[in-house]
Amino acid sequence: MNTLYQNAHSPERVTVNAFKFADVPLVVIGAIVAVALGAPALGVTLGAIAWILQRILQVTDRRFIRKLHDPVKQTGATVTESFGRIWLLAGAIVISGVAGSRKDGLAAAILIFAAYSVAFAIRLVSGPPPERKFDDVRHDS
Repeated sequence: MNTLYQNAHSPERVTVNAFKFADVPLVVIGAIVAVALGAPALGVTLGAIAWILQRILQVTDRRFIRKLHDPVKQTGATVTESFGRIWLLAGAIVISGVAGSRKDGLAAAILIFAAYSVAFAIRLVSGPPPERKFDDVRHDS
């Protein structure tokens, strides 16, 4: 076995990757608890669905972006992807408020804020991202 294969399949790496997505089960548990305690169900549900959907999009888009060899295209795709996910979350809050009531919109906003806070804390605790190498970058001249 080569070192790359060993590192990719080590138990430590699986633990770190699972920890990166700890916000998703916390959102599901938090949504269930919030609805059980009387929070507006529409807002909490739409907020939770939007959060989980944007995390799925993040993983999918990041895989696509890693395949791009041009740093300028990578940067453009990253910015577009990040803003798109923000608009998805904002849309869920607005739709909750319009389809339900202001309380639904507030419930969606609070759930998304809490989920983002947890995800941010996880990123801080996880430390710096691994160093990326751009040796394979093709320069079109």
